[in-house]
Amino acid sequence: MDRKSIIVVSLSVAFIILWVGVIVPKYLTPPQPPQPTNAIAAGQTTVPGTNTAVALPPPPSLSASTNAAVPFVAPSAAEQIETLTNSDARYVFTSHGGGVKRIELLGYPESAGHARKFDTNRVATLNTKAPVPVMALLGDTSLQGDGVYALTRTANGIRAEKVLSNGLVVVKEFQPTSNHLFRATTRLENRTAQPIVVSAQQWVAGTATPVNPIPSSTDMPGAMWFDGVDKATDTTQAWFDNTSFMGCITGQKNPRSEYRAGSGNVMWVAVHNQFFALVAMPSTNAPEVIAHSIKLPVPSLDDLPPNATVPPAPSGVQAVLQYPAVTLAAGGVLERDFTFYAGPKKYTVLAEIAGERNNQLDRVMGFGFWGIVSKVLLIGMNWLHDSLSFGYGLTIIAITFIIKMCFWPLTAASTRSMKRMGALQPQMKALQEKYKDDPAKMNKKLMEFMKENKVSPLGGCLPMLLQIPVFFGFFTMIQSAVELRGAHFLWVTDLSLPDTLFFVAGFPFNLLPLIMGATMLWQAKLTPPSPGMDPTQQKIMKYMPLMFMVFLYNYSAALTLYWTTNNLLTILQTKVTKMKDPAAPPTAPTAKSVAPAKKHKQA
Repeated sequence: MDRKSIIVVSLSVAFIILWVGVIVPKYLTPPQPPQPTNAIAAGQTTVPGTNTAVALPPPPSLSASTNAAVPFVAPSAAEQIETLTNSDARYVFTSHGGGVKRIELLGYPESAGHARKFDTNRVATLNTKAPVPVMALLGDTSLQGDGVYALTRTANGIRAEKVLSNGLVVVKEFQPTSNHLFRATTRLENRTAQPIVVSAQQWVAGTATPVNPIPSSTDMPGAMWFDGVDKATDTTQAWFDNTSFMGCITGQKNPRSEYRAGSGNVMWVAVHNQFFALVAMPSTNAPEVIAHSIKLPVPSLDDLPPNATVPPAPSGVQAVLQYPAVTLAAGGVLERDFTFYAGPKKYTVLAEIAGERNNQLDRVMGFGFWGIVSKVLLIGMNWLHDSLSFGYGLTIIAITFIIKMCFWPLTAASTRSMKRMGALQPQMKALQEKYKDDPAKMNKKLMEFMKENKVSPLGGCLPMLLQIPVFFGFFTMIQSAVELRGAHFLWVTDLSLPDTLFFVAGFPFNLLPLIMGATMLWQAKLTPPSPGMDPTQQKIMKYMPLMFMVFLYNYSAALTLYWTTNNLLTILQTKVTKMKDPAAPPTAPTAKSVAPAKKHKQA
């Protein structure tokens, strides 16, 4: 197998791993079929003073249109606002829907990098400008009424209450705790003397919105849910847009309007963006999760940096937990408890909560197929940062150096093998020429010749294959590591974003990807060409690194810094290995093996 074949095989394996581990789960996973949760079967209720369900005669059947949730319409009445603040966040409650209007994360600025200079008083928020508050109750008109709740303060939080026209009373109590958690307890109370049919209920878990007023290509809002066993499914805006492969080709193909999943196994649902998440964790598994793509308000001029162009209306992803219809007996109460996490996608915090609640909440990080590698790299990066008091730029360089040292023996052996292969090219070419009419025999003779000289065609391929998990683990880790948001390094003002220095005719000038491309070309120049490769193929292989530069041009500076550092270390290692290990003289093929084949005389 020559160098061209090795590279083709390596790139094919890398593409398959990328396809299976990243693209299919994140962009092409189809939704589960909808479950029939809206139909009303035998009614249920709870005995007053308990949570025990008892059977009642079936309620009158309702048509699908009557039982369907109607869109939430903001009430025309004056809005009552209440706020609660602790060390983690400021929770803003609204009487319009009786829920959490937004959550302001006090320890995290709204923007980072150059954009941070715009307004240093703004902080990151969740459920930003969403049309529906968190824990709004949706359903048919009998559950919503006019949408106005009465808000009152309690000893530990906020209470929202509303009496519906059928006598049903909706009570919600909110209590912030610690570690970015707050508790929401809901009760449907039948204070009448007659049973009440309660249609299917949808409790709003929240709306995923972009991190910044001007969304970036990496900030893809989405809704993720966990089935309580081993599967966490993420549905991003790309799924609803139904764009072509990774959105590389513009245009839409039948956009999807709704995602439904779950069959009584929804342990939690999260609405998230690149760095922050709002997670609803019901005390018992919810029957079904439903997500929709919604249009958010266009950012106002006050929300944008000076001289910025007003972007189009951004999109968000709204998720609800749906429960089936029930019948409440006179005096019956139906209570449901939820715990919410509202904060950064910080692995240590999420892992701690996951351990306490045994719900694998750390899957919100979205590491996917290479989760183990991503976790190890993230923990190692943060340990180096905290122990050595390095900035995250130097930390990435340090962890790249450590990874390179771990792979040094394999890479050195690969370099020696490739060097010896280069020295053997004339003899191998002679064997190829002699047995060109008999490919099977040619391959056999080549393998025997390489075995005699103790070289392997896979010697240069193995280190590359072993480093693929590290690269993709680093890639996925960097995309969601909130620690890198706003981290500085040299001219880079935010390692989580491209290192744009200025714009030329609207096109960003990013320096690190250009340096990365130059180091890749330098590295390719040091690699000897494969035997038998024609000049055109050699040029294609020589400039193939430019494809990676184009692909990664608008990715985070942290990723291009990692790749650039890795390239420079590989170049250094190649030069050191070549100086220390001169190629041994090859074992020449016998004269008989390379002598021209005798032609048989014609009879």
